[in-house]
Amino acid sequence: MSELVLVADDDPDILSVVQVNFELEGFEVETAVDGEDVLQKATANPPNAIVLDIMMPRMDGLTALHRLRSQASTANVPIVLLTARGLPEDRVRGLELGADDYITKPFDINELVARVKSVLRRTQAARDLSPLTGLPGNFKITGEIEERIADRSEFALVHGDLDNFKAYNDHYGFMRGDEVIRFCARCFGEAAEALGITDAFVGHIGGDDFVTLIPPGISEAFCKEVIERFDDGILDLYDTADALRGYIEVIDRRGERFAFPVVSLSMGVASTDMREITTQWEASAIAVEMKEFAKKQTGSAYRIDRRTG
Repeated sequence: MSELVLVADDDPDILSVVQVNFELEGFEVETAVDGEDVLQKATANPPNAIVLDIMMPRMDGLTALHRLRSQASTANVPIVLLTARGLPEDRVRGLELGADDYITKPFDINELVARVKSVLRRTQAARDLSPLTGLPGNFKITGEIEERIADRSEFALVHGDLDNFKAYNDHYGFMRGDEVIRFCARCFGEAAEALGITDAFVGHIGGDDFVTLIPPGISEAFCKEVIERFDDGILDLYDTADALRGYIEVIDRRGERFAFPVVSLSMGVASTDMREITTQWEASAIAVEMKEFAKKQTGSAYRIDRRTG
């Protein structure tokens, strides 16, 4: 599906030139003639990006920008301002109000197209980062796996998640639960660094699930390194009494008390070392299957798929 760009300018010649050139680049284009018009159209059908002229009748571009950033449906839409060359204060004010970029009139149409593409790339990248760990999310993870498969690159996919994490979260609260998630993310990254894996990719699927892509020949050493780091540091995130006891007690809705062991980490590994992997779905399914086997063991554990077909 084509990305939609909403272009707002009171000059019909500029609108025409911009529309034609953006459509030639594969974009869908909608136009607006003033600030009121851009607000109505952006609210009714939020675009992927907005090109917004500052000097427009009825409602100027800066007022429209402020209103767009105040509405939930358009608060995060990337906006590129069109500004007069002699008004630097407008450019500064526009950036303060939340514009992502600006270009001065008269402008080169190719530069405008390039700037819109750039803010779209940055916005997509930012949206796909976990706000908790700062790691890439599902969109980037999928792309990384597909790229390796398309290039016929050798890889191992390590899928890890936490055991007994819900009990920890219920007992200590989500703020301390978030710290466990961040700690786990650091373990994956630091393990790759310690082993000198320069092309490792670490992603955060969401919740307490992580994916790492590494060279297949080093997958066992990597899993051991991650577990060593995780088990060495997880007790620091418990109250002293709970850490010494080796478990926490959680009361369920019926008032019954249950003991839960210390949070551990289970990992499953799918690898091209032993078999060909042709789709991201296949890689994910194998890794999840191996992770479920690892979960049957007590404490932190990993299982590597060693089947040949």
